[in-house]
Formats: sequence, structure tokens, C-alpha cells
Amino acid sequence: MTGNRQPQPPCPPSSATGRGVPTAPRTAPARRILLGLLLVVPVLLSGCGSPASASRPGQVGAGRTVPWDQVRPAADPRSYSGPTTATVADSDITPVTRAARPVLPTTVTDVQGTKVTVRSADRILALDLYGSLAATVQGLGLGDRLVGRDQSTGFPAAAKLPLVTRGGHRLNAEAILALHPTVLITDTTLGPWDVVLQLRDSGVPVVVVGARRSLDTVGTLVDEVSAALGVKAEGRQLRDRLRKEIAVERAQIAKVVPADAARRPRVMFLYARGQAGVYYLFGKGSGADSLIRALRAVDVASEAGINGFTPLNAEAMAKAKPDVIMMMSEGLRSVGGVEGALSLPGVAQTPAGQRRRIVDMSDYQVLSFGPLTARVLDALARAVYAPDSLATSHAGAAS
Repeated sequence: MTGNRQPQPPCPPSSATGRGVPTAPRTAPARRILLGLLLVVPVLLSGCGSPASASRPGQVGAGRTVPWDQVRPAADPRSYSGPTTATVADSDITPVTRAARPVLPTTVTDVQGTKVTVRSADRILALDLYGSLAATVQGLGLGDRLVGRDQSTGFPAAAKLPLVTRGGHRLNAEAILALHPTVLITDTTLGPWDVVLQLRDSGVPVVVVGARRSLDTVGTLVDEVSAALGVKAEGRQLRDRLRKEIAVERAQIAKVVPADAARRPRVMFLYARGQAGVYYLFGKGSGADSLIRALRAVDVASEAGINGFTPLNAEAMAKAKPDVIMMMSEGLRSVGGVEGALSLPGVAQTPAGQRRRIVDMSDYQVLSFGPLTARVLDALARAVYAPDSLATSHAGAAS
């Protein structure tokens, strides 16, 4: 990430009428969460046009990862002062095999109860709000068969793929059909849903997978994608690898987190898009809560009774009293860095605000919950518990 990159202008927010919002059936909690994202956060994981904001595809994170046995954690992570950028040193995804061989045709029943037969995985599109699906395809060893990408797909190998979403996260039927995909894997986080129906009517097999993202759904997502592409064996390998990688990170975090629960940092995730005046606190069920729990920190938004997303307000911040405020890097830039964040309602009055304790991370990575999950946890753990050990420039956190 670079510190002098100017924020891009905001995408036009979707209106309350539901314009651009998929209308596929969902469970009630998922529907509330996803509608919240699509109605008020039209550019959740990236910039509006080309992926020049945040960490662009193909850009490897700066810095060198210091082995944990050479890291000295902060004596008191709750009282540490100063901003930190959590950086994944290598954002590329290593596939479980270089010679994946799909067993096709295969028929799957997707999360909407639709039976879909996939006869070819030669030209794959995997599109969602988080960039998780294309990353999972890459991890399965089928990345060379991806023919396009969504705005949120940010791993280096996808850098040159043509973009098939516009205005942030709106599916472009013409762009998709021009690529002649043999299968589309998506969820209900992108719209308009009429585009998905149009693709089905044109003969493209469309498999809809689960839309929820958290530490608990990483393996499930691998299962759904690998089944749809006829690579269940590779799916088991990838799921097992990710499970082990995440377990290793959890064990490492357990070594550096204060044993006394009262000394564990109180963390809140703040979403901001300053150009559009959009400021939200992420609470229970948002995905951010899953990350914070995995860090063994206190999820103060959930503690305060915030479910999903709620507009930022001074009263909520005062009640939560976070020691650390976590943000997306582009969101932090959009408000003018740390100084700008301190001017948001209630932020300056929190312990985190008083100590300028903001941890930011790439928009492409922090809530992706895909093959990079263990590395995301590692980077966040270092930023929260051992910030002095980081050999990175604090581009997003620069005031």
C-alpha cells in the first residue's frame, strides 16, 4: 500500500428502494446483514472503478514477517499508543495442486435448492462481494481457468483478469456473457439479481453458494465451490490445509494474548467511506466479530448489543469504550487518516481515540475469509499485540 494515493470518488449509494439489491431468498439474519451492506455500503471492499485503491491486485504487501519467536509482545496491549497497519507480506495464494482435474459432469443442489449440472470447468467465473470465491478457486488449483473477476478479487494472480462488475459491485451481464463462461459460482451479495436469472436463461450453469462469511464458514465455502467444480478431492486438501493453518495461528495468538481477561484489548470495527458520509459500526454477525474473537480480544460492539451494522454515533462509542479501533485501509484514508478518524462522532473520547490506537488493513483482505484467512489473523495479531515488531509503513494509518 502507498501513503500518497488519493482516495477515489465514492460510488453512488444504492437507494432505499432496493435498486441494485439482489432479491433472492435468504434466511432472515443473512438478509438483514446483506441488505445493510448493499444499501448503505455500496463499496465495501474496494474502490469504485479500477482497483487502484486499497491494495490493488498484483501488489504484494510491504514488509518482512518476523518469526514469532523473535517478537516481543507489548507489555500492555490495552495502553499501547499509536496507529498500526496490519499487512500480509505475501498476498498470493498457493494452490493445493498445479494439476487439478475436475470430475465432470456433476450435479449439485445449491443453497437456494436449485439443482445445477456443471459439465465444464474450462471457463470459470466466481463472483461475490468479498472476493472469497475467486480466491477459493485459485486455492483449489483452478485459477488458470478463471476468465474474469469482480471488484473485490485482489490476489496477485487475478490482476489481469477483465472486470465484470461495474459501479462497485453491480453485475454486468454483457461483460459476463462476452467471456463465454462455462460455469458461474456466486452468492446473493451481488446484484441486480435479474442478471443472474438472465445468465441462467442463456444456458450458463449458475451455482449459488452461502453468503455468510466468518471463521466458521471458511471450510464450508471450500466444500461448496469444490463440489460445484468437480474437484472434491482438492477441496478436502484445501479445507484441511486451511484448518491447520488457522489452528496454528490460533495457538500462536493464545501465546501472546494476556492471560488475565481484564487486560485483553477491547476492539471495535469501524467502517467508513468519508466521501459518501457513510460510517458504520460492525457488530454481531458482521464477520468482524468472528475476527475479533479469533484474536482473543473483546468484541465490544457485540458486547454493547450491536447486531449486524449500526450507524456510528457518539453514544455507542462512549458505551463501547474500545481500546483499539479496526478499520479498512481505504476507509481510513477516505476520512483523512487518523486525524480525520478522531473527528468522527465519539471516536476522540474513547480510549482508542485518546491513544490514536487505530489498526487498519487492506480492504481486499480483512473480511475476505478465504485462503488468506490464517495470514490475515497473523497480521492482525501482530498489529494488536506486538505493533513494535512490524516492519511495515503505516500507509493507511498515516495522519
